[in-house]
Amino acid sequence: MTAQIALLPDGRLHLQHGPIDCLCRAWGAPGEVRAAYAQVAAVFGDVLPSLCRELERLRAPLPSVPPEGIIARAMHAACTPYADRFITPMAAVAGAVADYLLGALSAERDLARAYVNDGGDIAFHLAPGQRLRCGLIADLAAPSLGGVFLLDAAHPARGIATSGRACKGKGGRSFSFGIADAVTVLARTGAEADAAATVIANAVDLPGHPAIHRSPASAIDPDSDLGERAVTWDVGPLTAEEIDSALDAGARVADALIAAGRIDGAVLTLRGAFRVCGLTVPAIEPSEEAP
Repeated sequence: MTAQIALLPDGRLHLQHGPIDCLCRAWGAPGEVRAAYAQVAAVFGDVLPSLCRELERLRAPLPSVPPEGIIARAMHAACTPYADRFITPMAAVAGAVADYLLGALSAERDLARAYVNDGGDIAFHLAPGQRLRCGLIADLAAPSLGGVFLLDAAHPARGIATSGRACKGKGGRSFSFGIADAVTVLARTGAEADAAATVIANAVDLPGHPAIHRSPASAIDPDSDLGERAVTWDVGPLTAEEIDSALDAGARVADALIAAGRIDGAVLTLRGAFRVCGLTVPAIEPSEEAP
C-alpha cells in the first residue's frame, strides 16, 4: 500500500494512503501554490506509517502515557481534557492529520488561504483580511438542510470537524455513543475540533430509549478502538419532544465547552432539528471555495 498523490483539474491536491483521504487547496501566486503542494506531498508518505507505529498506544483509553510522534502527540493533547470520560486519542486522528498537513502546506509560503480536508475534518489557513466559506450539510439524506460557515481571519479558530452517526458509512469512519445525525465544531485546531465534536455527539442521546439500537463497536468493525462498548447502530421513530431533549443534552455539553474556552461554537443536528451554540450560520449558498 503506497501513498497516492494527484493534482485534480479544479486545482485541489488529492492525498490518499489507506484510510487517510485528504483534499488540499491553496490560493496564492502560482509559484507559491506549486511549492506548497510539493511541501505537503513530501511529508505525506510517512503520515500513516508514523501513526501505525504507535497504534496500540493511540487506541488506549485516556489517561495514558503520551505518544512520541508529532501527530500522535497532537491527538493525545486534544483528547486529554476529556479524560474524565471514555475517550482515546483516535477521537482526534483526522483533525490532527489535517493540522499537520496544513502546517507542511503553508510553511514559509505566502498563501492567501489554504485548507486540508481529511474526510470532513478540516484545518485551514487564512492570511489577514481573508475569508473562506465552508458548507455545512446537516443531513446527508437531505443536502438542502444546511448552511455555510464564514471562516474569517480575524477569528482565532483554524479547525472545523464533524462527528455523529451520519459520519459512519456515509463517507466517514467514526462511531458514536449518541444519536446525533451530525455535530460540527469550530475550534482553534482541527484536532481540538475533532475531539470536541466526538464528545458533544456522544452527549446527544436518549439513554435506554427502545427505538435506539446499539451494538458492540467490535462487532461492526473489529479494528475499532471502542472495543465491546455499545455504539448507536440505528434510531427508530422519535417524537419532537424526544428530539429536543436529546439535542438539549448535547447543547449543554457544547455550551460548557464554549464557556471553558475549549471550542468556539457548534451546530448539532438530529432529524432536521438544529441547535446552534456560540455561532451564527449565515443563510448563504456554498461556493466553489467551500472545502
